[in-house]
Amino acid sequence: MDFRKLSSNAVAGAILVAALFFSLGYNRGKGAGLASAAQSELRNTAEGQPPQVDFAPFWKAWGIIKKDFVPTSTSTKAASDQKLVYGAIQGMVSSLGDPYTVFFPPVESKQFASDIKGSFTGVGMEVGIQNGSLTVVAPLKGSPAEAAGLRAGDRILKIDDKDTVNLSTEEAVTLIRGAEGTPVNLTISRTGKPLPFEIRIVRQVINIPVIETKNLGNGIFYIALYSFTENSPQLFRGALREFIESGSGKLVLDLRGNPGGYLEAALDMASWFLPPGAVVIREDYGGEKEETIFRSKGYNVFNDNLKMVILVDAGSASASEILAGALSEYGKATLIGEKTFGKGSVQELVPVTGDTSLKVTIARWLTPNGFSISKQGITPKIEVKRTEADFKAGRDPQLDRAVEFLKTGK
Repeated sequence: MDFRKLSSNAVAGAILVAALFFSLGYNRGKGAGLASAAQSELRNTAEGQPPQVDFAPFWKAWGIIKKDFVPTSTSTKAASDQKLVYGAIQGMVSSLGDPYTVFFPPVESKQFASDIKGSFTGVGMEVGIQNGSLTVVAPLKGSPAEAAGLRAGDRILKIDDKDTVNLSTEEAVTLIRGAEGTPVNLTISRTGKPLPFEIRIVRQVINIPVIETKNLGNGIFYIALYSFTENSPQLFRGALREFIESGSGKLVLDLRGNPGGYLEAALDMASWFLPPGAVVIREDYGGEKEETIFRSKGYNVFNDNLKMVILVDAGSASASEILAGALSEYGKATLIGEKTFGKGSVQELVPVTGDTSLKVTIARWLTPNGFSISKQGITPKIEVKRTEADFKAGRDPQLDRAVEFLKTGK
């Protein structure tokens, strides 16, 4: 996922651009007699309510529920007024049809706040909604999810006994997360496998990995970037220093399985390869206002003699797509691998009450040339698959192809 600002976060940040407050005046009337007084109060006090919106159907439904609803079993009880309000907001949000716009009631809001601190208990993977299915964006390097064999693009059909149809990513994360040392069973559908299968993963404390470097020989240096965290620009700078000191003139930047993170980190990294003022990414607001353009800081320390490949796959998302798209379009790097995930939207995290929040999509990312990352993803210049058989055998044909390209230029 990709956000813009947050004070402390090792997975993602949040942009705080505008606030959306929605008050339903739930404590000003109950039962069938809620009627006009409460509606007038709502019209007079609700922040931001457009005058042309008629809330009468909502209040009528509220009154019917409060007056007539009877629980159907001993395991079902009538919802509290507060829960009905949260449900109304969630229904409004779900009507948008955007899997990245989500309302967080108190428990979920607290959990989301803990997630963005960079250390949490779970299985260590990024998930998202793709083509209507809960999908693994990427397992984190060294995580229980990776060790259990989860792959980018795997579709999660069940979490334990819970079907994932119509689950939001946040609801899925709530089910997957849990106490350290406890297991979770995921039913997986994978391209190339005829039948779904189950993977059992034991939850652990997850610390987000960031970067790895090594000299591949033949004048080729390798940098694997696993996430765009708050400190990744500094670590990337150190990795580039290693690259220069190695005397290598050819670079492989591996963004496979990198689900993204800080936009600012991607901008800083792109700046090592681009001149001052070069467009790195455009933020498009759908015509509602003028787009925002994010530009290179212009470190630009490498000349045209640098030969660079960026490896991408279905687990490369968000900030990974921003960096890969910019360096590719400016001719600074050749993309090799598989089509990226296609997470090209911008979310802001806004407090609704003191203990609830709304994560809302407010824009989409466009590459310097105006290509929309959302849904389409980025197709590499040289497409190379890495099959299940390759994983099992420890083969990496994508990296092999990158090395071949840097050696031969083709």
